Amino acid sequence: MSKNVLIIGAGAIGLSSALHCARKGHRVTVIERGGAQRDGCSFGNAGMIVPSHFVPLAAPGMVKLGLKWMWNPESPFYIKPRFSAELFDWGIKFWRAANAEHVRRSAPLIRDLSFASRAMFEEFAATEQIELVTRGLLMLCHTQHGLDDEAKFAAQANALGVTAEVLNAQQVAQLDPGVTMNVAGAVYFPKDAHFTPEKYVAALQAQAEKLGVDFKWNTEVTNLEARDGKISTVETLHGELTADEIIICGGSWSPVLAQELGLKIPIQAGKGYSLTLTQPRELPQLCSIFTEARMAITPMGSSLRFGGTMEIAGLNEDINPVRVRGIIKAVPKYFPKFTLEDFADIQPWRGLRPCAPDGMPYLGRTAKFSNLILATGHAMMGLSLSPITGKIVSELVSGEKPSFDLSQLSPDRYA
Repeated sequence: MSKNVLIIGAGAIGLSSALHCARKGHRVTVIERGGAQRDGCSFGNAGMIVPSHFVPLAAPGMVKLGLKWMWNPESPFYIKPRFSAELFDWGIKFWRAANAEHVRRSAPLIRDLSFASRAMFEEFAATEQIELVTRGLLMLCHTQHGLDDEAKFAAQANALGVTAEVLNAQQVAQLDPGVTMNVAGAVYFPKDAHFTPEKYVAALQAQAEKLGVDFKWNTEVTNLEARDGKISTVETLHGELTADEIIICGGSWSPVLAQELGLKIPIQAGKGYSLTLTQPRELPQLCSIFTEARMAITPMGSSLRFGGTMEIAGLNEDINPVRVRGIIKAVPKYFPKFTLEDFADIQPWRGLRPCAPDGMPYLGRTAKFSNLILATGHAMMGLSLSPITGKIVSELVSGEKPSFDLSQLSPDRYA
């Protein structure tokens, strides 16, 4: 049965949900608080598809590492000091989730969702011009200590069925001779991939429009009214909207909408930055991560993008030059041919990644409202998991059994 579906948010998750719902014959409207030329979290990121990232953000050792880093504003992780009950609550939940048992339960699900998404990316790339590069990813280690730690993670990955190879410096150079590297070695994940996220988002939107999806830009939600266990009306700056199904894909702004409905979905916005060199000194062929610096590097055509940091500072989209400086200073340590001057005139991009305290997305229906689905909280995995998330949303809308057990992703898990 065809339904009227209203999707709040036009990032990668919202667009993928819209496309898959439209493919199943539903009538879809997408509303977006920003304009059509938006630059949110789905646009300036590293564009990586990462089955290698099967460990949730809340993992053993992360609390200790976060406490160590948070006092240095140039570090990979930083919490802006502020009085916030929501931040304190999120931090307690993160601390409780950062244990080995949580990783043991969560890793297989993240792995399976990631591999399903990767297969869907390949299908999509076969018909769309998104230049999917399937050469894998290098976890580059500047120090031997870092390589030893990553080797342990590689063993864990192989045990889970995610292929990983430990390489010495010479093997790394042979695998990607396009860039000079100062590394002790790397762990190579051949099943990872990358692409230019802006092109992917544009292709999703174009396909959705071809199927009749209606987009309403600069349409911010002001209120959600509920009646008899359903969302009855979505009030916006431009009038009221109704639908059979409401999908919240609002990223870091999702908790604001949920709170109006009396729902509790703890999320903190994790601000990330990127800088893109259009004429880099050298151009690697593989995407990579500077392991110790927690930075992502992605070749995108003839350009090279450097991205990183996790800055917990609320719904604040200002660019912090100190955070950007931390990214720039790390580059020559790994790629010695690059200099700080290479980035002198580069305008940084920033985006707010929606981070749940246990590092797992919120995906599924709520018990409180029968016509409400949440698809948010993907943190740094939003782009990578967008295809499978969209497919699952369309299954829920259509009354079908989801492709995966969603119990670990329940939007009600912190109710």
